[in-house]
This record gives sequence, structure tokens and C-alpha cells, in this order.
Amino acid sequence: MYTASDYDDKKLLLQIAEGREKAFVVFFKKWQPFLASHIFRITESRELTEEIVQDVFLKIWITRETLTEVKNIRAYLITVSRNHAINELRRMAREWGKIQPLADSGLPDIHADTAAKASDLKYAFLDEAIDQLPPRQKEIYLLNRHERLSYKEIAGKLGLGRDSVKRNLQLATQTITRIIKAKLALLILML
Repeated sequence: MYTASDYDDKKLLLQIAEGREKAFVVFFKKWQPFLASHIFRITESRELTEEIVQDVFLKIWITRETLTEVKNIRAYLITVSRNHAINELRRMAREWGKIQPLADSGLPDIHADTAAKASDLKYAFLDEAIDQLPPRQKEIYLLNRHERLSYKEIAGKLGLGRDSVKRNLQLATQTITRIIKAKLALLILML
């Protein structure tokens, strides 16, 4: 059984498939916030999310004749946007893989300066990510990574259980990794 919303979406898809731009504008306004929210959870970068949303809607317009076959618009949008976001992140990772050896190679002269700047940037990203952690996670992360204290030593020092220390350190590491990946993705886009 279809709801009024389903009917409206199916009607919009048929109109878009016929090339009606006004229907596409209505469709875009209706689904853009949902799509942006979904993609942001994958990329965690506002700039990258905006670019991917535009690309997905452009792809929808270009392949509009196939929209008549879509049964579940929500599932279709999730699949198309997720695939596009993952492909974009993979592409950026490949690009970073091409850039990173230059930064790590210790090339002389001009390239040495570039490598130093890349290394400085990496540490700047790390420092910024650490600063964004919640206070307890930040404290535990710094005790573990900078002071090289064990879970047990941190637990004793902070009056926490070992499992609590372990979990907070895991969460901190995940957050830092996510933030750095988003920053690197943005940097690659700017190159």
C-alpha cells in the first residue's frame, strides 16, 4: 500500500524521467537534506558532503530515464549516495597514496621542504583532533600515547576501571582517526 508521500515521489520521478525541470527542483528540495545528512555520516566533511550531494543529483538528472524503474526512492538514494561517497573516498585515498610517498621519501632541496610541510601538517591535524576530544578521552589518550602509561596505570591514576580506560582510549582513537581522515580528504580536494 502506498502513502501520499510515495505517490508524490513516484509522480515526481515520472515527471523527472520526462525531463521536467520543475519536478526535479521539487525533488531536489525534498530529498537534499536527507541525502546530505546520510552522506555526512559517511564522509564527516561538510565540503565533501556538499560535493557528493551535487554529484548524486547530477547523476540522477543525467540518468533520469531510468527513474521509472525505481520502486523505493529512499533506498535508491541511500544506495546511490553511499556508493558515490565510498568511491570518492577511495579515489581520495589513492591520491593521498600518491602524495604521501613524496612526503616520506626525504627528497632533497624543494621536495625536502614539501616533505617537512606535510609532516608538520600531519602533526597539526593530530593536535587539532586531540583538542576536539571530550576532556576525559583527551586526558586518557595523552596519558597513554604521550606519557606511555598502561591501562592499569591510567586507571589507578584517574580512579577508573581498566575497561573504562580501554573503552575511552578506543573512542578517542576512533574520533582522532575520523577527524584526520576528513581533514586529509579536504586537503586532497584542495590540491
